[in-house]
Amino acid sequence: MSTKGAKAGRAGRGGKGTPATVAAARAEIEYTLHEYEADPDAESYGEAAADALGVPYGRLFKTLLAEVDGRLTVGIVPVSSSLDLKALAAAAGGKKARMADPRDAERATGYVVGGISPLGQRRRLPAVIDASVSGLATVYVSAGRRGLQIELVPADLVRLTGARVAAIARG
Repeated sequence: MSTKGAKAGRAGRGGKGTPATVAAARAEIEYTLHEYEADPDAESYGEAAADALGVPYGRLFKTLLAEVDGRLTVGIVPVSSSLDLKALAAAAGGKKARMADPRDAERATGYVVGGISPLGQRRRLPAVIDASVSGLATVYVSAGRRGLQIELVPADLVRLTGARVAAIARG
């Protein structure tokens, strides 16, 4: 799990950082932080992060917020895919989904778009992670700011987010 700019982490390693890294440390999971130079003009923050870190698009997951029957819900899918809103709605027990307004996503999570982490959000929202996560040894998700990814095992991501695992990715 080594990458240029990578730092291993565990509980008790400072308490500073982003809410995502603090949540991971408090949960006493093993993780690795990966820093990279974020491009503020990138068309896709996720693909830019994967390219900067040399990680396959299928291992780096993006955190997207949608409204499912009017309730904010987190969808976590590989950057190689897009979020299937119908599948997300079904997995969340709803009928209809649409992408959330970016300002609503930022307010609800406490993070800025392009750096929204599924970990350590301001308030816990229902979450669904794409089923492709199950076949991977480790995955990368935003650590709470542009230019910082956290690598962890899928089981810890599922446990820390309280997420359901379902096929919600398209493409």
